[in-house]
Formats: sequence, structure tokens, C-alpha cells
Amino acid sequence: MTALSVGFMGWGMSTGWARTTMECTTAGTSFFNGTAMITWKLFEGVLSRSFCPSFGAKDVDFQVVPRLIEIDGAVPVALHTLVLCLLALCLLFSAGSILIGIYNSVSNPYETYMGPMGIYVCSSLSTIQSVLVLIIFAVNVNVTNMAEGLVENYADGVAFETRNKSSELLLGYFLIIPYVVLSLSAILVIYFYEHAAYKQRQEQQRPTEDAPKEIMMY
Repeated sequence: MTALSVGFMGWGMSTGWARTTMECTTAGTSFFNGTAMITWKLFEGVLSRSFCPSFGAKDVDFQVVPRLIEIDGAVPVALHTLVLCLLALCLLFSAGSILIGIYNSVSNPYETYMGPMGIYVCSSLSTIQSVLVLIIFAVNVNVTNMAEGLVENYADGVAFETRNKSSELLLGYFLIIPYVVLSLSAILVIYFYEHAAYKQRQEQQRPTEDAPKEIMMY
């Protein structure tokens, strides 16, 4: 389950996470000029402008973090960097969960490394951090001025204003949800396995505990 969750996250990290659209107006007026659309991935993006702010249509590829640094968006840069760091930690703890499981499955059955607690800790941290990723990225796209600052950065000094911004989340964002579900499922599988093993050990001990005193002495 953990290996499958890593596959979902890897797929999500390679595709689009959000799309933001907005209208452009001449500064100080309500005159409609055109539209701008930004497709966000984790590491790169595409800005498509149509008469925003100048005439013509242009598509520009950009690197997300370097471009956000250029537009002096301290909060968007910090939030986006935090998302990347949390995703890296999710992959790290998922790898730890897989390695612990593999090691314990081939090692001496009486000597396990961290036991089920290792799976609990790694999978729990992965789940918590991936949920934080979903929250932080949605806030960064919908609440901050990250998209407006990016469009203004490509305006070449032309004065204009943006309005009617709207954002939609794409496949890459939603692929984190299966990662969360599978990480939780890994915890539940280990928990029920340990519960069943404990119950079986208790049942095996019962005949000895209930045996007559003569048999126990013998």
C-alpha cells in the first residue's frame, strides 16, 4: 500500500496542480483588455496571455520558485517552498516505512527493527504532512497574490489591473488524496494484523492456563 501511495504521489508531482484565470483592465478604468491563465505545476508553469496587457497572445514557460522570488512575493515563496519540503519528507518517510517492512519480513522473526511502531510513525507522519500539503497549496493559490504578481511581472511596465480571479485545482493536487488514504490504510493493516496476532497468542496460552494442577506440575 505504501509503495502504491508513492506511485500516486510521483504521478501527482509530475503533472498540473492548479489553473488560475483572471481578467485584465486598463489601470484606473473598467475597460476590459484581455485575459491571463496560469497553469501551475510544482516546479514549472505556463502563463498564457491574450491581450493582457498588450495586444496579441503569448505563452510563457517559467520556473515557479525563481519567478516567485523575482516578484518579491515572500509569502507565496515561503508557502510553495514549504509544500515542496513537505512532499520530500512524505517520500522520505514512505521510503522508511517500506524499508522497515521489507527488513522485518526477511529478518529473524524474533528480532525486528522498530516492530510495528516504525510503520505507525512513518505512515502517520506521511499522512499528516500530505494533509498539510493539500491545505497550504490551496491557500497559496486562492488567497495570496501569487498569480497577480506573476502576470504583472511579465507586463513590461505597462500599467493595468487584474480582476475576477478564479482558480481550479487539477489532477496533480487530487492525486495526493489517494496517498493520504493508502498511508492510513497501511496503518490500519498493521494494527489489525497485530491485534489478530495478539488474540491468537492469547488463545494459544489458554489451554496451559486452564490445565489441571497435576499436568502443570508434570
